[in-house]
Amino acid sequence: MTATTGPMTATTREAHGANAASAQGSVTAAEFDGPRVEVRDDQGWFTVCGLDDLTPGRGVAALLRDGSQAAVFVDRAGRTYVIGNRDPFTGAYVLSRGLLGSAPGDPAATEAPETGHSGSTPFVASPLLKQRFDLRTGRCLDDGTVSVPVFRSRTR
Repeated sequence: MTATTGPMTATTREAHGANAASAQGSVTAAEFDGPRVEVRDDQGWFTVCGLDDLTPGRGVAALLRDGSQAAVFVDRAGRTYVIGNRDPFTGAYVLSRGLLGSAPGDPAATEAPETGHSGSTPFVASPLLKQRFDLRTGRCLDDGTVSVPVFRSRTR
């Protein structure tokens, strides 16, 4: 799915897939067969895409209600992550096109087995300059002074 700019109409939603959330509102849950990924903002939970729209290890871009873009991912274990789509190093909206991976040696993950990451940090590598962003915190693993927004998400 490609991200769009400006409010989505029925025509642009159809052209970009039913899983693109509108800046004026969200796609309704009734538009999805099966599980969907929801994001929480200051107005509450809203659907950004169907879980079936995601391929493990790859991302999609979604337009949030405030007009900003998010990158939505699902890993091979079925965990979903939603971060800002803008690469802070280049300004390009491309993080959804990055590749997922995991970096070893995160002490916080080692001490918190409920994360299911067995001491590794799940990340997305930007397709442009290859900086890696922690999918749980948004922190850049290559430059600790840089981060991207992380959005609370759930699958229902």
